[in-house]
Amino acid sequence: MNIPFFSFEGMHPAIKGEMQETFEKFYDSNWYVLGEFTKQFEQDFAKWSNVNHAVGVSNGLDGLILALRCLNLNKGDEVIVPSNTYIASMLSITHNGLTPVLVEPNRETFNIDPDLIEEKITERTKAIMPVHLFGQPCEMDKITGIAKKHNLYVVEDNAQAHGAHYDNKKTGSWGDVNATSFYPGKNLGALGEAGAVTTDNIDFATKVKTLRNYGSNTKYYNEESGFNMRIDELQAGLLSVKLKYIEKWTRKRQEIANWYFESLKNLREIELPVILPKATHSFHLFVIKTKRRDELKEYLAQKGIGTLIHYPVPPHLQEAYKKWGCTIGDFPIAEELADSSLSLPLWPGMTKSQTKQITKIISDFFA
Repeated sequence: MNIPFFSFEGMHPAIKGEMQETFEKFYDSNWYVLGEFTKQFEQDFAKWSNVNHAVGVSNGLDGLILALRCLNLNKGDEVIVPSNTYIASMLSITHNGLTPVLVEPNRETFNIDPDLIEEKITERTKAIMPVHLFGQPCEMDKITGIAKKHNLYVVEDNAQAHGAHYDNKKTGSWGDVNATSFYPGKNLGALGEAGAVTTDNIDFATKVKTLRNYGSNTKYYNEESGFNMRIDELQAGLLSVKLKYIEKWTRKRQEIANWYFESLKNLREIELPVILPKATHSFHLFVIKTKRRDELKEYLAQKGIGTLIHYPVPPHLQEAYKKWGCTIGDFPIAEELADSSLSLPLWPGMTKSQTKQITKIISDFFA
């Protein structure tokens, strides 16, 4: 048996002709940076995201960096962020000279616990960065309510939640300015690195467009101290092709998740993902929790089943942030999730038979 953690086989072969045609147009255009493909994708993605503006950038981390940079915050200002997020969320804050303030997640949803946010707000707090982890939307009605009450910005990290909704509103359209990633393994993935910033605010969109292009709107004239964080023109064209299929692929992900739910619902040794009542989960990942995580991972590997751990070390215990002086026990929920979470295979193209094989092996392990 060999079931990989992830495969493109259910997506890429069916659209190969369209992708090759797009490459030929790109090749023959003789325009390879910030051209028509970029303009078209930005229009397509903004429309799909239900926002006024989308700006293509080089990757998800750069998108978050630019989203924060366009807010004109001051060095040392604080940004509230979940304690169990991927390191990119933290890097975007510290690379801007800002201070991350960690808030523990709800251990069932993996997302920042809105009930713990207000106690962390100080006079230096300027923004909240909710992270829609694994495709599960955060409780955005509560988070935006807190932000409005305290006059704070909301910057969504939407890297893992393409197609997810909360209260019938898409993730990436709630915040003042938001960022996402199109890393190849994401629900909407490029064939290389790419990302985007989404917003309804034209000033923020204009600022990001300027900053991504050396701080320039007119060639050789620089209004800002900017960066080279432009989306690759070819990736923009390929993403426009894949965007046409994202709804279909999301429905397939949700179907596979339902197969897992049905097969594992009576297994008491594991905890299954929880979907909030107002949420539509896009299932970038299907993450279970078990106290015997490492043993189960090894057992599945011996049977030919690929799994991954998202994420084994929470940000406060990373070597990169050793200077904070944090120790084990400072953020116990984040640490618990890091020690117990296991991501099972999930990708469009998986069959019900494959999920049954996986869940049988899991059941056999605990038996």
